[in-house]
Amino acid sequence: MSDKLSIALAPGDGIGPEITRACLHIFEAAGVLDQVDFVEVEMGQKVFASGETRGMTDEAVELIEKTGILYKGPMGTPIGGGGKSINVTLRKTFGAFANLRHFQSLPGVETVFSRAGVPVDFYVVRENVEDTYGGIEHRLTPDSYVAKRLISTPGCDQICRFAFETAKNFGIDQVTCGHKANIMKMTDGTFLDRFRFLSEDYPDIETEDCIIDALCMNLVLRPDKYKMIVLTNLQGDIVSDLAAGLVGGLGFAPSANIGDQISIFEAVHGTAPDIAGQDLANPTSLLLSGVIMLRHIGLRKSAAIIENSLLYTLENGVHTGDVKGIGEAVGTKAFAAAIAENLGKTPETTEGCVVPANDVLCHTPPVRPSVNEMMVTNEQVESTVCGCDIFLHTTLTPLDLAARLQRICESTPFKLTVISNRGTQVWPTGSPYTELVNECCVRFELTEDLVIGQGPTIHLLAKVAEKFTVTDFVPIKMYDGERGYSLAQGQ
Repeated sequence: MSDKLSIALAPGDGIGPEITRACLHIFEAAGVLDQVDFVEVEMGQKVFASGETRGMTDEAVELIEKTGILYKGPMGTPIGGGGKSINVTLRKTFGAFANLRHFQSLPGVETVFSRAGVPVDFYVVRENVEDTYGGIEHRLTPDSYVAKRLISTPGCDQICRFAFETAKNFGIDQVTCGHKANIMKMTDGTFLDRFRFLSEDYPDIETEDCIIDALCMNLVLRPDKYKMIVLTNLQGDIVSDLAAGLVGGLGFAPSANIGDQISIFEAVHGTAPDIAGQDLANPTSLLLSGVIMLRHIGLRKSAAIIENSLLYTLENGVHTGDVKGIGEAVGTKAFAAAIAENLGKTPETTEGCVVPANDVLCHTPPVRPSVNEMMVTNEQVESTVCGCDIFLHTTLTPLDLAARLQRICESTPFKLTVISNRGTQVWPTGSPYTELVNECCVRFELTEDLVIGQGPTIHLLAKVAEKFTVTDFVPIKMYDGERGYSLAQGQ
C-alpha cells in the first residue's frame, strides 16, 4: 500500500487541463510526486451536461471527503438555467469557509505600480459560506425580487479568527476589516463587532477598519499600506478581483479555500475557451495556488523552491503572452519547462523565499462525521416577539393601504406603525417624491407591553392574507432589550 498522500485533482474546463499538466510537470521535477498522488475526479461542464446539477459526480464527492484536499483548475458554470456555480458549491458543501488570496508584485510583470516603484504585497481573507452567496432568491411580484443576506455570529467568528491566526503565523502585524456597517448596521455591524471582539486576543496585531468603498479607493491609491484585509463574502469577492488587477490580473492571483476538515486550492480566473488547446494559457495562478497547497500539507521546502524558480523565471523575461513585461512570450509548455529547469535558483531583483531544510508531510485526512456540526455563539440571549413585518404585493397608495390595514388589526393586540417601500418610509410620514414599486413592507407592533409567542403574529398574518397577497413574513423581536430589526430609511 502506498504511503503517499492522496489529493483529489480536477483539471477543469477550457484551458484547465493544459495549465494543470504544466503544474504537475513542475511538481514532478521538484520531487513532489514522490510524496503525493494526484487522483483525478470528474467535475465541471462535462458533468453539468450529463444532467448532474451539482457539476460533480458522487465518486468525486467521496474522494474529496476521503482525502480532505482538492486541487482544481478553472471550471465553467452553465449560464442561466441549470446548476449553480460549482466553485461556490464546493466551498459551501465542504465547509471551506476561509478564502485566502495573496497579491504580490512579481518580477518581470509590468503594472502601474511596478513602474512607479510601489510594492504590492498583501493578503485578502474572504468569508466563503454566508452572505448573499447563500443564493437564496425569490421573485416576490412581477416587478420585485429579493436575495437574502445571511450573516451569523459563528460565521463571523470563524473568518475573523482565521485572519488573526494566519496573520500571526505569517508574521503579519496589521489586519484591516473591510465593511459597510454604516449602512448595513446589523449584518456588517455584527461582522465588525466580532472582528473588534476577537482582536482583543491578539494584542500584538494592529487593527483598523475601513468602509468598503473607501477601502477600494485606498487600494488603488496606496496598496502598499495594507498587509491583510478580512471581508464578508460578496465584498471580499469584489476586492479580491480589484486586488488582482493591481498585480497584473487574475492570472497571477492564487486562491486557497481553507476549512477545518477539507481545503480547496484553485485557479479563480476563467476557463478561456477561446485559447483552449493552443498552448497560450498562463499557469501561474494555479501554480501559486499549488504552492500554498504544498505549504498547507507540510511540503514547505518544495513550495519555496518552486516559488523561487517561478520568480527567477519571470525575472529573466520568460512568460506567457498575456504578460506585459520584459522578454518574449513563450507557450504554456515552454514556460513550465523553464520553471522546472530553474528549480534551485533564486531571484536577484526581488526577495526570494527562505527554503526550509526539509519537507514534513503533516496533513491528516478527515474522519467523516456522523452528523453535521451545529455552531452556536450566543446561547444565553433572551428574545421576545414584539410584532411582525408583512410584505405585500399591492398598488394601493400608502394612505389607502394604511386605512385598510388599520381596520384589519383593530381587534388584535397589534397596531400598524410603519409602511416602507424599498426600505424607505412612506407612511405615516414620507415624501410624495419617493417612487414606489408594487411590493412593500408593513410593520405591526404590539399596542401594549405584552409577552407573546409567534402565535398571535401568525393569526394576524392570516387576517392580512385574506385581503392581500403576501410575499414574505418575518416576526420581529427584541434581543436582550435591543431591536433585532432595522428601521426604515426616514423613520
